[in-house]
Amino acid sequence: MFTGIVTDVGAIRAVEQRGDTRLVITTAYPVERVEIGASIACSGVCLTVVDKGRDADGTAWFAVDASAETMNCSNLSACKPGRAINLERPLRLGDELGGHIVSGHVDGVARVTAIRPEGDSIRYMFEPPRDLLRYVAPKGSVALDGVSLTVNEVVDQKGAGGFGVNIIPHTQQATTFGRLAVGDLVNIEVDTVARYVARLVQVEP
Repeated sequence: MFTGIVTDVGAIRAVEQRGDTRLVITTAYPVERVEIGASIACSGVCLTVVDKGRDADGTAWFAVDASAETMNCSNLSACKPGRAINLERPLRLGDELGGHIVSGHVDGVARVTAIRPEGDSIRYMFEPPRDLLRYVAPKGSVALDGVSLTVNEVVDQKGAGGFGVNIIPHTQQATTFGRLAVGDLVNIEVDTVARYVARLVQVEP
């Protein structure tokens, strides 16, 4: 489990095709204390560390393998060397739950449709897959590229729809949001509670 509070912005060093796709990611994490088999959320996608190391110049890195299903359901398929990526290590018993409960199992991708200043913050508008919009509610939670965010508005029109979030200056600097442009795709994970409530409504007693 994760909280959606990004603790490092790494960079894709290499993308290797080996049946599955291996991503090598540089990081500020002390990789000596990251176990092989540990989970790390990579732009919201929970992946398993399969290799790690530190270069002679001190640069730390770890490697993860992403299946075809993971690549198809996320924006990791567009990863190229040099691309920045949000990182979060798993929640430990006793840690502060600063965001909301995030599983690292992304539901799909949402497209950035607008970016506009709003006070000191920036309002981002997103268009998710139509079947996911029903899980997004004003003042509810959503994880975008692994960042826990509060939904500020939902636009639900026939045949179209989207939602908006406000990104404060700190989040702009501490995550990859400051690099987003209109048309970019971000990973979306809807709130777990909303998912289960919708499922309960669907099931007849």
